[in-house]
Amino acid sequence: MNSIAMQIPTEDEIVKRAEAMIPMLRERAEACEKARMVPVETIQAFKEAGFFKILQPKRWGGYEMSPNVLNRVLMELARGCPSSAWNVMVLGVHPFEVGLLDPRCGDELWGEDNTKLVSSSYAPFGTVKKVEGGYILNGQWLTSSGCDHAEGGAFLGGRVDDGNGEIVFRSFWVQRSDFEIEDDWYVVGLAGTGSKKLLINEVFVPDYRSHVIGAYGEETHGEVENLYKVPFFYTFYAAVSSVIVGMARGMADLYIEHMIPRQNINQAVGAATKDPFIRGKLGEAFAKITACSARILMNTDEAYGYAAKGELVPDEVRIRHFATNQFTGGECFEAAHMIFKKTSTRGVWLNNPMQRQLRDILVGANHITQNQDNIGELLGGQMLGAELPQPNPFGIKPKA
Repeated sequence: MNSIAMQIPTEDEIVKRAEAMIPMLRERAEACEKARMVPVETIQAFKEAGFFKILQPKRWGGYEMSPNVLNRVLMELARGCPSSAWNVMVLGVHPFEVGLLDPRCGDELWGEDNTKLVSSSYAPFGTVKKVEGGYILNGQWLTSSGCDHAEGGAFLGGRVDDGNGEIVFRSFWVQRSDFEIEDDWYVVGLAGTGSKKLLINEVFVPDYRSHVIGAYGEETHGEVENLYKVPFFYTFYAAVSSVIVGMARGMADLYIEHMIPRQNINQAVGAATKDPFIRGKLGEAFAKITACSARILMNTDEAYGYAAKGELVPDEVRIRHFATNQFTGGECFEAAHMIFKKTSTRGVWLNNPMQRQLRDILVGANHITQNQDNIGELLGGQMLGAELPQPNPFGIKPKA
């Protein structure tokens, strides 16, 4: 197997690698947006830094580290270029999902080259039909971030009858030769993610390349390695939230650089840094961003603490983590917009990177993993003793 980084770095080492890339990512951010995909050179730099190995199983040359290592890396990278960090998030979280599948999948994916990347499109846009030995996929799957770099194929989501009259949501790994890419990614923000459409025409996927993506319990996670006892959906949602935190931190970085040399029209104040409102809004925004970051890292540490001991994460803990992380997008956008307004007219010029940073946060906050309206009601109801609806996003079934 081809392995770029044979030595497993410490958590601090790999996070410092991400922090060191911020200036380079800033320089490339505008070109990344205009090209509507992350440069190949940037993806190669991420590979060499080991970012895609963080959650990859050790049996295929990965680091098999805590999900918080990836979260911390994403919080740094997104300060420089949100689109590039988004690609690391998507392409970097899928090695975790491979760890949940039949080992034949990992052997087929990484047997000759363990640096191959996998993209995804989980929303069930296409159709899935159960057949003997597997499934037939057909149709179009939208918004597959980083698909141009995904030589290892993609995970696609679909609803299908499990044979007992119950419709379940499954994920299917399809190889790169199984689909074509249609460039339809013309959007207001995160344009550089290259989240294009995948075209699937009557593709057969064997049973062992699929799993019920929201399932969680002894029957699905009892025998997996300890890291992979952390629920996949939770790991994915926390990674998305981490990217958005990094975007908001990047907005604060740009705001500080913008304000330090600025002079106010109001001569009574003079330097912008003396304006109490400019100071106050920055302080309030940074407090919100810090709270989001702390919540994600605390939740993940707690979940991984169970998994590291070989235990499943209890239902009530999963609900709290899964739900509270979904408030990140709204809170970070509020923080970013708060300080953007204090830039006045200067912030609206296209050559000012703050406008791009705000647009990227807006689109990131629109992601389904940041649906705070619905999840707030579910969390509050559970806390008040109400039964969870069936099905529910936590994959929790009623107790017998």
